[in-house]
Amino acid sequence: MKSPLLSASLVGCGCLLVCLAEAGLADQPAAPAATIDGTGPGWAPLGEEDFVNVNCDPDTWSWQDGLARCTGKPVGVIRTKKVYKNFELVVLWKHLRSGGNSGVFVWSPIRVLDGIQRDTLPQAGIEVQILDHGYAEQYEKQTGKKADWFSTHGDVFPVGQSKMEPFPPLSPNGQRSFPSQNLSRGAGEWNHYYVRCINGEVRLWVNGTEVSGGTACDPAEGHLCLESEGSPIEFKGLRIRELP
Repeated sequence: MKSPLLSASLVGCGCLLVCLAEAGLADQPAAPAATIDGTGPGWAPLGEEDFVNVNCDPDTWSWQDGLARCTGKPVGVIRTKKVYKNFELVVLWKHLRSGGNSGVFVWSPIRVLDGIQRDTLPQAGIEVQILDHGYAEQYEKQTGKKADWFSTHGDVFPVGQSKMEPFPPLSPNGQRSFPSQNLSRGAGEWNHYYVRCINGEVRLWVNGTEVSGGTACDPAEGHLCLESEGSPIEFKGLRIRELP
C-alpha cells in the first residue's frame, strides 16, 4: 500500500510532465495544411496550347514558362479546348493589384461561349470566385452599402442560367456558398485552389482547407474558363486530372 505522501508526489510529477508536454507542443509551429499539387498518376498540365480565346483582346493573355498573365482588360474569358465532366483541378493565382476580381468557371457550355460579345462574361456555368480583399473595401466606399452579399475567400455560385444547391454557410440571398473559413491571401501573394468536380458536385479547397461548394449543379459538364475582369492577375501551376 502506497503512503499518501508517495501518491501525492506521483500525482504531482504526472501533472508536471503533462504541463511540460503541453507547453512543448504549444511552442511547436502548426503543421502546414495538406495541399494537392497536381502531381501523380493521371495529372496533366494545362498550358497555353490547351486554351482558346473567347472574347478577350489578343494581348489580354500572355504565357511564359507555365505562367499565365492577364491584363484584366477587357472583361471576358479564355476557355479550354476540351469539355470536362468529372475532374480535379489545381490552380495557383495571384492578384497584382488591391481589389482585383477574377474567377474560374467550371462546366460552361459551348452554347453560351460561342458568339459572346466583348466585355461580357458567360451566362452559364459554376464560378469559383477569385476576389482580392480590397474589393470589399472599394465596394463599400463607392456604393455606401455593406459588402455582405459576397466574400473574398472563395465563393462558389451558379452563373446566369445555371443551378446549384450551395453548401452552407450561405450568402444572404441563398445563392452563394460562402467559405467556412477565411484563408485567402491578399494582393501580391500566391494562393492555392484545389477544385473537385464530380457528378454535379463542386468542392473548393483554399490553401489546403476545404471551404465551400455545392451540389445538384446544372450543367455538370462543359468547358473550364479563366476570367479577365478589370484587374491584372497571374496564374500558374494549372493541372487537371480527369475522373471516371
